[in-house]
Amino acid sequence: MKKLVLLGGGYGGMRILHRLLPNQLPSDVEITLIDKNPYHCLKTEYYALAAGTISDQHVRVSFPEHEQLKSVFGEVIGIDREQKLVHLKNEESIPYDDLVIGLGCEDKYHNVPGADQYTYSIQTIDSSRETYQILNNLGCGATVCIVGAGLSGVELASELRESRSDIQIKLFDRGKVILSSFPERLSQYVQNWFEEHGVEVINGANITKVEPNIVYNHDQPVECDVVVWTAGIQPNRVVREMDVEKDAQGRVVLTKHHHLPTDDHIFVVGDCASLPHAPSAQLAEAQAEQIVQVLVKRWNNEPLPEEFPPFKLKGVLGSLGKKAGFGVLGERALTGRVPRLLKSGVLWMYKYHNG
Repeated sequence: MKKLVLLGGGYGGMRILHRLLPNQLPSDVEITLIDKNPYHCLKTEYYALAAGTISDQHVRVSFPEHEQLKSVFGEVIGIDREQKLVHLKNEESIPYDDLVIGLGCEDKYHNVPGADQYTYSIQTIDSSRETYQILNNLGCGATVCIVGAGLSGVELASELRESRSDIQIKLFDRGKVILSSFPERLSQYVQNWFEEHGVEVINGANITKVEPNIVYNHDQPVECDVVVWTAGIQPNRVVREMDVEKDAQGRVVLTKHHHLPTDDHIFVVGDCASLPHAPSAQLAEAQAEQIVQVLVKRWNNEPLPEEFPPFKLKGVLGSLGKKAGFGVLGERALTGRVPRLLKSGVLWMYKYHNG
């Protein structure tokens, strides 16, 4: 049996499983899925889990079942490319013939002293659960500082406002205006929403240090009860330690067929891959579709596609609590209830199509 090993059951890994099973997987190929958790996690919803507006079960989807699929639940600690082995913490190593690395990302702290020690995270389901506990155990009048006002920070701040109307929320944004990469009308809409709902947006922020219950903005102390960090991501540690070519963000440089230039049996999907777009769930899924094509053609001894068409991403949708949202679909900026309903619909389709 040929051995295809998937590291990580995120959006890319899940799409590969659903495209290969049950009909495209040759009878002489066995898949081993390795993940920390015994379920697929809806990472795009971790902000709501941390805020306390949805339950833990809401962000879990079962992995598919198939006689040629074996699941191993553990932590990947290294990859031996010469021996073609995946090393796991306190478990036996797993051999592979083809390997797809989809280990996701971690918080990037930009060398800010204390940021990794004194802040909470929403990067993993475990860290989101921990953040939920600390946020929802705060007393009335407590102050929460959220560092980073990208999509994750904006959604967390708005959801937390709906969950805890009794606390103060400060959102630190490096830009002159919030969500500066989005159309101006959309940025202004989000800014106005925060003003109307009592969330303080601190533009032009530069966090220089974090201490227990203190964030230093331009070296000036801001007292708070909890700090949540949403100010950047980097590839998983295992990928960071791999001796392969990487781009300026530390993501792995790949061929047009999504494998290492030096090893056509190791693919990288999702947040760890150097791609022409910012990391996202839909980008990981689009890339996974092409990886499946390469694998299937190889297994069938067919020539590989000479070129793949450029990725077509549908856009971005974000929420401002349960009743408002924002988004960009194509060239069109959307604000208000419609993008929030669209996001809910996309999530519902994903959960019940994959579950």
